[in-house]
Parts: sequence; C-alpha cells; structure tokens
Amino acid sequence: MTVTVYHNPKCGTSRNVVEMIRASGVEPEVVEYLKTGWTADLLTDLAARTGEGLKGLLRERGTTAEDRGLTAEGVSDQALLAAMVEDPVLVNRPIVVTPKGSALCRPSERVLDLLDQPPSRFVKEDGEVVGG
Repeated sequence: MTVTVYHNPKCGTSRNVVEMIRASGVEPEVVEYLKTGWTADLLTDLAARTGEGLKGLLRERGTTAEDRGLTAEGVSDQALLAAMVEDPVLVNRPIVVTPKGSALCRPSERVLDLLDQPPSRFVKEDGEVVGG
C-alpha cells in the first residue's frame, strides 16, 4: 500500500499520524510541505479528494489567515488557493492519501480508516491510547 502524508514535523497530530501509519506496517512517503511548498494543482486536487474543499483545508490557528481576510464569508477559492500557495503554513495538516481514500487527519485517528491493517492499539505522544 502506498501512503503519502503531507506533514509538518513540528505538529504533534502530524507526528502521531506518521507513527500510526508506520505501526500498521507501512513506511509512508512523507512530504514536508513547509519545505516543498504547494502547487495550485496539487492543493485543488487534495481539496477535492478529501472532500474538505479549500476552505476546509485552511489552517486558522497560528497563522495569518484571519488577518489576511481569508476566514471572512464569501472569500473565493481563487483567493484561498493563491494565499495557500504563497504561504504553505495556511494549509492544515496532516493530509493523508492512500488507495482507500484521502483525508485531513484531524483528529489523528481519522488515518485508521485509510489503512489496510490499522494498528489495534496505539499510544499517542501525549499518552492517549487509541484502540485496544
């Protein structure tokens, strides 16, 4: 199974998702999007595949999204897309793509539905136990 994770290593949720995938026996392709950046085509595709839309992928917390007017009613997808490509931190994470589907994995447990053999038990960084 091929699994791609659009990942921010400074994010605990993102780190937990990567480790849950590894605990399932799969080594994911990890894309550190803050280093690689985004393309408009990739973001448009991920927004559609996850069902979130661009507004759903917008990260508000810890970003300039509100100051830039991106959280206001009626902001166009074109404006969101341009801002997200310009400033990759505006995209929420982690986004996971597998043959079973694609999702913004917040909370991290959402990744379990995308794995062929999810771990039966996983301990998150904060000590929370998922499963058995």
